[in-house]
Amino acid sequence: MSSISLVMIVRNEERCLRRCLDSAAPYMDEIVIVDTGSTDATKQIAREYGAKLFDFEWAQDFSAARNYALEQSTSGWNLILDADEWIEQFDLLSVQGFLQKQQTGRIERISETDIDGERSETRDFITRLIPKGIKYVGRIHEQVDTNLPRVNLPIIVKHDGYIGVSKSGRNIPLLLLEIEDHPDDPYFHYQIAKEYKGIHQVKESQYHFEKAYNSLTGYERYAPNVVVDYIQLLMNLKDYNKILELISQPYVWSDHFPDFHFTCGVFYLDLILSNPEKYLSYLSQIEACYRRCLIIGEAAIYDSVIGVGSFAAWYNLGNYYEVQGQLVQAIQCYKESASMGFNKAIQRLKALS
Repeated sequence: MSSISLVMIVRNEERCLRRCLDSAAPYMDEIVIVDTGSTDATKQIAREYGAKLFDFEWAQDFSAARNYALEQSTSGWNLILDADEWIEQFDLLSVQGFLQKQQTGRIERISETDIDGERSETRDFITRLIPKGIKYVGRIHEQVDTNLPRVNLPIIVKHDGYIGVSKSGRNIPLLLLEIEDHPDDPYFHYQIAKEYKGIHQVKESQYHFEKAYNSLTGYERYAPNVVVDYIQLLMNLKDYNKILELISQPYVWSDHFPDFHFTCGVFYLDLILSNPEKYLSYLSQIEACYRRCLIIGEAAIYDSVIGVGSFAAWYNLGNYYEVQGQLVQAIQCYKESASMGFNKAIQRLKALS
């Protein structure tokens, strides 16, 4: 059997480090933790779990810290986690089979998010199980630097680091440095656009979304997310003409990404309400968009909001039918959504009964 080390970089993580280590320790042969300047009980907690603990002076570079941590590992494989993540599922037998091949492993990460006061979960697949010798590149939003195949693994990790925390003060300066070095890289423009959006600096966000969008080839794994997030910003700005232009394009990924069609369904309703006389002809597009979501189902390739290919699409479709006075169809949609445990649908069925 191949050995696996848990490799982490941490700083002031006493809130969540035990949860992470409790979840991962049973599967690991070694725990390597590099501390970049904690002033709380983080290092003490690491020692409680028998971790190999090292100090690293923070140099405004996540890859430098991660690569230093990887160098301390003595195992053939390394699993990289952050302290605000924890393992929910780990199929050890399948993982051991995976370790016998020259490849890298993507874990499924489910992140709790708070968008406009409403809690939801997003799913992404990120390369986190790598063989010894592979390193990271990038000051921030660092990426594994390898041409080895990337395979989705039966490892599910939960993440709550986005709740009630803003990291823009740290992230934006690092992203600006990356953009200075890579002025035409859509990935860094996309990441900083999201940061500016999060702190309500709309003009800066719009500028970088446009730069990211115009620099895409369309085949980047994050390209669908650029388009959807850009549309959502433009919806806040009521720039309907630009959105109509964006959604009319023939994207190569559109048949695999329910979030795009879900966002279009939300947009068409917003568009019609802004001027019913002018835009009522788009009404049927709302139904079509949510039906398309359900045909695609939940995304397994791209970063996606959980539910847009299932319970949330059924619920919004139910809303559409209810407003149209088609209560039989609405109730059926709500029942489909409720059967998946969606509380808003359960409550709507109670109200209609």
